[in-house]
Amino acid sequence: MDNVRGFEEDRIDHDTETGASGVDEPRLDIGTDERRMHVRAYNHWVSLLRGRAYPSIEDLDPANIADFGPHSVLLDFSKGIEDPSIAWLGRALREECQLDHSTTHISQVPSRSLLSRLTDHYLQIIANRAPIGFEAEFVGTRGHNTMYRGILMPFSSDEDSIDFIYGVINWKELVDAATQAKLDAEVEESVRNAPKATATAPAWADGPSAGIDEGGEDAGDAPPFAGVGSPPALGSLSDQLMLAQQTAAAVRAADTRTRTTLYRALARAHDFAAAADADPAGYEALLDHAGIAVQLRAPMTPVVKLVFGADYDKTRLTEYAAVLSHARRIGVATGGLTAFLEGFEGGIKGVVKAEREAKRPAPAPKAIDPAGVLDARPSLGRVTIATGHAAGDYVVLLARAGEAGTLEIVAAVEGDSALTQRAMRQAAA
Repeated sequence: MDNVRGFEEDRIDHDTETGASGVDEPRLDIGTDERRMHVRAYNHWVSLLRGRAYPSIEDLDPANIADFGPHSVLLDFSKGIEDPSIAWLGRALREECQLDHSTTHISQVPSRSLLSRLTDHYLQIIANRAPIGFEAEFVGTRGHNTMYRGILMPFSSDEDSIDFIYGVINWKELVDAATQAKLDAEVEESVRNAPKATATAPAWADGPSAGIDEGGEDAGDAPPFAGVGSPPALGSLSDQLMLAQQTAAAVRAADTRTRTTLYRALARAHDFAAAADADPAGYEALLDHAGIAVQLRAPMTPVVKLVFGADYDKTRLTEYAAVLSHARRIGVATGGLTAFLEGFEGGIKGVVKAEREAKRPAPAPKAIDPAGVLDARPSLGRVTIATGHAAGDYVVLLARAGEAGTLEIVAAVEGDSALTQRAMRQAAA
């Protein structure tokens, strides 16, 4: 029988009489507003706390978590932390690492396997006594770069000590650099050799290449960075992303990179961003599939990561995101980014500089020196009262209004410098 302490096959998708989820228990519905696997796993961990320092291991049943159970591992520290046993290993993770049931302890996990990316972090949980998340990439046993994102979460059998750790990891394998470069070059070659459209109303008449010929020069009298009419129907959001990625692939190939190609790729990324606004659910699904997080403070960064690749040069990604953000800030129309970049002084660098200046916070107003302001003002009147203050000091006086516009001073407020400073600032404002 399956349980969290056994190392048996997952029950997920094995029962032919169950529903679409493939399990005989209700499917967990955790964090439906957040699609990323490790965030859903963390939300599940929080739901099991119930006021305790750590969730009880008795409440965890990875075999019945259809969402992320197959991507998870449970480590048992009840017999010591030097070499914890593997109490559960999800089917997807086991198959990815090509492990069988003979692998029962951490010491048996291959050092270059995906599972080692999780188990290498377990001592941090013991030290921090809290969940930790991590993401990176490494070269796996097949020699390919693998991007991964994971989380480790502590569990307890006595509500006090950490004697179990539950980890969830998601991954994506990338092709090697040589294959990627070859694909990029082939795509660019295909784009260069494609025959020109002869239709009287080309499908991309108002698209990223509107008004631009192969040499990059303006054609006709198209207005600068203004879309012509409404954007054409381009199919699904995935189709538009694929089109943008094909152009970006040419940018990634160093031997075929040109300014015209880069501008075209950015223009298609700009158009894709506009389409994503109209299909937020589809955009969220694409981000989830690519393992890319939404960034509220930099909303265009996920767009350029989708188009150019999350593994692309980070400095370039930041610049490209700034270009798209500035285009959105000033309202560059769909299909108009290429002409906008061609006409902007300094090109991409100039746009990046303009966007950074636009985002720079306004300088704080210079603080007013109330004493300097009040020193320059004429006196409203003079009275002689013994206060013990030196000439030039400021004193708060309490007065009572008398007849015929007179003021009867009844006290000097002493010993409250903060009150005096507030009164001076208010009077100087």
